[in-house]
Amino acid sequence: QVQLVESGGGSVQAGDSLRLSCETSGRIFSNYAMGWFRQAPEKEREFVAAINWSGGRTYYADSVKGRFTISKDNAKNTVTLQMNSLKSEDTAVYYCAADEYYNESGEYDYWGQGTQVTVSS
Repeated sequence: QVQLVESGGGSVQAGDSLRLSCETSGRIFSNYAMGWFRQAPEKEREFVAAINWSGGRTYYADSVKGRFTISKDNAKNTVTLQMNSLKSEDTAVYYCAADEYYNESGEYDYWGQGTQVTVSS
């Protein structure tokens, strides 16, 4: 069974930084695209960032470009999302996802359990 385990969420002030991590198996990490999505209360889930299987290509939603960075840590089979200059509108539950093919529509085969990020202004 494929597992994606997120960590690193929390409550911060606007302007602060947080680092989210998503650990998975070596098979998934090495062969799948990985993405981060978020869902705020009473809103649709939205794409945040993604990285292709090799780590050579990254993709970002316009709302987080220049503030968030997605990367792969090969030694730990972990995908991280470094979030800087956080805003109150970044408040959401953040989900890690994996699929053979990168997409921004949310059509991913595997999902983590989610981690809460709360940004106070």
